[in-house]
Amino acid sequence: MENSFHNLKQAYIEKKDIIKKRLNDFSKIIDRADDNKLFEELTFCICTAGASAKMGLKSVEAMRDILPSGSLKSLRKRLDGVHRYPNAKPAYIVHTREYLKREHNFKIKDLLKSFQNPIERRDFFAKNKDIKGIGYKESSHFLRNIGYSGYAILDKHILNTLYELKIINNPKPPATRDKYLETEIKLKEFADNIGIHIDELDLLLWSEKTGEILK
Repeated sequence: MENSFHNLKQAYIEKKDIIKKRLNDFSKIIDRADDNKLFEELTFCICTAGASAKMGLKSVEAMRDILPSGSLKSLRKRLDGVHRYPNAKPAYIVHTREYLKREHNFKIKDLLKSFQNPIERRDFFAKNKDIKGIGYKESSHFLRNIGYSGYAILDKHILNTLYELKIINNPKPPATRDKYLETEIKLKEFADNIGIHIDELDLLLWSEKTGEILK
């Protein structure tokens, strides 16, 4: 086990610069991006859920120009042959988009900045029945990708690593909010113990499993 921690720290030293650069890129988005760009990032996470980051990226690329106002039919056409769920994902996207327009005038940046509490900010997206297709993992992913810090993205790669390191007893995804928060606390404690910030540790653990540092 001690050897595993040593290997992890060594990997961090090797990847630290690119990890910090990626997080620095994320940190600029919330202030520099407009509402359409923020919705694009939310769409990426909707498309990544139950799929992969690469599929999410390809999906956004296929729909980018029509995301703000494209019809359900046109979005489904764009995702045909691109995403494994070309019918369901556009339905989630359109429902979420129309909800944000109707209830929040599509002022996504103002909405995000209205929350002072980071847990409440994530709860808004993860628990909201009108934000379709994402739970706590992808809500955390969305917030991290637009520059908010301190959220654990508990995907299968992270959970499997935590299980292998005996930090958690089960690698299955947390089924409830309380379970998610409990595992997130364990990851934060682990990050503190090895002296790597949780945001950096998340990208490090993900890259150790996938060989890549994406988003």
